[in-house]
Formats: sequence, structure tokens, C-alpha cells
Amino acid sequence: MNTTSRQIEGYDYGSPSLEASPVTLHELELLKQTVGWSSDDEKYLRLAGEVLAEQARVIVDHWRLQIISNIPHLARHSKTPEGEPLPDYAARSGARFEQWIRDTCLRAYDQDWLNYQHQIALRHMEQKKNLTDGVRSTAFVPLRDIIAFIPVMNETIKGYLAAKGHSAMDIEKMHLAWCKSLQLQMSLWTRSYMEPKSTHLQW
Repeated sequence: MNTTSRQIEGYDYGSPSLEASPVTLHELELLKQTVGWSSDDEKYLRLAGEVLAEQARVIVDHWRLQIISNIPHLARHSKTPEGEPLPDYAARSGARFEQWIRDTCLRAYDQDWLNYQHQIALRHMEQKKNLTDGVRSTAFVPLRDIIAFIPVMNETIKGYLAAKGHSAMDIEKMHLAWCKSLQLQMSLWTRSYMEPKSTHLQW
């Protein structure tokens, strides 16, 4: 596992203080069956991690600076409600975004991973958005935008998977494993968004 995770502010993967996921490990296994997860997917996702780990910052910059920044209703979530930039917030959340790429590919999908999936979802919701970094920004990121952005991430990641000269077949298998993982993670985040703790719909 990439040791840079220990130096990321607000990154508390595996902390016993984290709220347990409302999804059980048994339900996770059923979801993996639903998405068609296989031992090959696990193998090729690890390979993807070896390819993507060192490119994580470039990838996140691609998503945030070249795509999200040009879509106002997405870009606003890293700014104040008045639209003023929050550079420190953007830098800290960006570092965690980079680590999410590594975690997606290189972590075991166990209870700690499941709990942190729930934590990530909460940090996009009104329950915890802005809390980790102590900033004043939008109250939450709508679930619809998170789900709708997945195809963009899946499409753009493919070029980065080719960076180390793997065969076309290996790249396809890495990409398929990545896409399955994101679909799995979105299913888990959806469960967190459905918790009846919000005062209004966060769709």
C-alpha cells in the first residue's frame, strides 16, 4: 500500500473512530456477485493500481482542472457559497481524491474498506461535508451528479492505464475491473445517501 496515505490530512482509513458501514460484509459479497466480480478482476485491479499509483495526481488534476472546473454546478462544491476559491480545501480534498484511486485498486475490500466507503459518502453529504477541513462551502454534493460523473471517470482513466506499455488485452481487463469497482462503490454510497438522517433530499 502506498505510504503517502499516512501524510494526507483528514485521511483516517482504518481508524476505529469511523462509523461502521450500514452495509454488512455479507451484503458486500452479494453486491460483488451482482456486479460480476471475479478473481481476475481482483488481479487486474491490482495491476491497474501499479500503473495508476504514480499518476494519481495527474489524473485528479485532469478530472478537477480540465473537466469539473468547466462545469459550474460541479465546480461550486470546492468553493464558498459565494463562489470564492478555497485553495487549501481543494488541495487537501485533492490529496484524498488521489489516495482514493490507490485505495480503489490496492486495498483489500474488507471491513475497513467498507467503513471508509461509508465515510467517503458522508463527506459528500450534509452530515460531514466541510466538517473534515473546517470550511464553508456547499452543504452537499448531489448523489445524481456523483453517479452521472462515473462514465467520465471511466472513459478518461483508460488512457492512463496504457502508460506502462501493457498489452491491449491487459488494458481492457484492467479497465473492466476498474469500472466494476466504481459501480460497486456507487452502490455502497447510494446506501449511505438513503439513511434517514437528512432534513431534505440530497439527490
